[in-house]
Amino acid sequence: MLSTLLAFLGACTLIAASPGPSTVLIIKQSLRSRRSGFLTVLGNETGVFVWGVVAAFGLSALLAASEVAYDVMRIVGAVVLVGFGIQTLRQARRSKDAPDGAGWEGTEQSGWASYRGGLLLNLANPKAAVFAMSFLPQFVPEGAPHLPTMVGLAALWAVYEVGYYGLYVWFVGRMKAVLSRTGVRRRLEQVSGGVLLLLGARLALES
Repeated sequence: MLSTLLAFLGACTLIAASPGPSTVLIIKQSLRSRRSGFLTVLGNETGVFVWGVVAAFGLSALLAASEVAYDVMRIVGAVVLVGFGIQTLRQARRSKDAPDGAGWEGTEQSGWASYRGGLLLNLANPKAAVFAMSFLPQFVPEGAPHLPTMVGLAALWAVYEVGYYGLYVWFVGRMKAVLSRTGVRRRLEQVSGGVLLLLGARLALES
């Protein structure tokens, strides 16, 4: 069991280290404040746990088997990504004429908005559902009860990623003196917005 858990945590590390929409959104929100960044992490990991539970009950297999359901979720996910991208680019444009450091606190979102953003981005991604279905069963030990083990692994996956992405939030917070400069912050927001738009377009166009 210990070797299985170590292998599972190693796989979770590789997954978290792979750049994707969630990573971009977490860093973007961390530019606002550590609070926004961390609540975005919690929202994202709630989504991870939800998809893990869905996979444990075998429901994500229905999504993988139904082309129509997958396509609907794919388009919804693309719209969410594009929406976040446009929002980020607008924020970058609004900060264009602000003096260094000005307006940083003014860009703070409510806790619920930050949490909801992370949750929505994860739940709107059909790839997350299909991945959870294929990933978690590989680490269920032979003879172990399937459902509770899968749910437990999903919870461990989510908690582990809270710690992992929390390091991103901490690092951005440590760099706030540099990142608070309007030019730097605007450039990072432009890059983040562009990446989110590209990811949304790729998701919409994939077959």
